[in-house]
Amino acid sequence: LDKLARLANDDFTLDKRMMLDVTVHRDRDIIFHDICLNDVVITKGAVARIVHLAVQCDNVQAMECSGDGVIISTPTGSTAYSMSAGGPVTDPRVKCFCVTPICPHSLAARPMIFPDDAALEIRNICQREKMLYLTVDGRTNCELYRGEVVRITRSPLQTRLVRLKTCGFYDRLRVKMSEHN
Repeated sequence: LDKLARLANDDFTLDKRMMLDVTVHRDRDIIFHDICLNDVVITKGAVARIVHLAVQCDNVQAMECSGDGVIISTPTGSTAYSMSAGGPVTDPRVKCFCVTPICPHSLAARPMIFPDDAALEIRNICQREKMLYLTVDGRTNCELYRGEVVRITRSPLQTRLVRLKTCGFYDRLRVKMSEHN
């Protein structure tokens, strides 16, 4: 509470963070839409089976993921689930998407970085499982059936965070990393 006076005196920093626009397409219909700050996760849920996903960037096949699923994160979300799954830690000023396979069933499956002006499409290509789960920012869930496509683009919306402390991203990251050693 003692720092609230700083707001009235314009003694703060405003951080702008990119967000993702997420839609699920069944044939030509959009059946789900959401916006997120951190990440989009596609998994099999509680069933212990490998899922298969195809990832395209701007209509070009970029990778196939076989494993427990995939995480698509913003730089803000890169220090959460994506980092735990082996994804890159990304400075929030970098304009990109991080795609991180979860427990991949291939040594060739590696996290990838895509530019923020790209359109990513992740297709459920599972043959054994007809339904997967899409989770947006850990709060919104959607069933993703075989053949359905998740389209992810940069949202025109931004999250604005008020920062009253003088420490920046790397100061917070260093503290966070040292707490987990």
